[in-house]
Amino acid sequence: MKCEYNKMKNKYEDEEDLLLARIEDKVQICYSKNKITYSDFLNEKEQMIVNKKVKIDNSFWFGGNENFDRKALIIYPKKISKEIAKTMLKTIFSVIRIELPDEHLGEYEHRNYLSALIKIGIDRSKIGDIIVSKNGADIVIFKLNEVYILEGLKQLTRFKKSNISIVDIAEVKNKIDSFEERTIIVPSLRCDNIVSEIARCSRKSANDIIESERVLVNYEIVLKPSRKILIGDKITIRGKGKFIIDENLGNTKKDNIVLKIKKYV
Repeated sequence: MKCEYNKMKNKYEDEEDLLLARIEDKVQICYSKNKITYSDFLNEKEQMIVNKKVKIDNSFWFGGNENFDRKALIIYPKKISKEIAKTMLKTIFSVIRIELPDEHLGEYEHRNYLSALIKIGIDRSKIGDIIVSKNGADIVIFKLNEVYILEGLKQLTRFKKSNISIVDIAEVKNKIDSFEERTIIVPSLRCDNIVSEIARCSRKSANDIIESERVLVNYEIVLKPSRKILIGDKITIRGKGKFIIDENLGNTKKDNIVLKIKKYV
């Protein structure tokens, strides 16, 4: 078991090294050419790794709106201010807006739009947040890819009757998170206890889920069932969804812990 744990740990360290090397390359290009550079769209876990391991004063994250999950790191030369760099965002990002015909209103989910993008050959790292509504979706992208994506989506059967256009990044629709709330009762704040209750399975099954690398806490894969969970932690269980440990509601007469959790829906 220890050997297997070390293999997994080394794999994650290798992935982090590659990510950090790519960021360092962007920094070097920015400084050597005195031009704004930017990373691919990174998920929240990747953003956390960069924030933890790299100190870049002249940089900021952007993905369309503050509450969007997927963002790119914008790195700007020291000769310009952050305010000036922000005025250049419209030259880096744009939005593909898909407006569905009446017969398809409410029919498509996030996965339908993502699979369409992948089908036309767009890598996930080139796609920001996909803001889905009943009427369609806004997809945050890099401006240099906008024509290719626009023409590719227009060729897909599922969007033949849709109106697909390029929209300025400033006009992107906002994302409103919605949650389902419920309470769980656990003997302790160990990860396996909480996963067992959230996933509605036995402790043994919860341990199997953790060991199969399907559990992330604050976007880091958990490898130890004994990991302590804190209030405010975000737990992702692949195949089950993403949850926030929202509040400790106190203890039962048997001294078990009552937690309020929120599930993203």
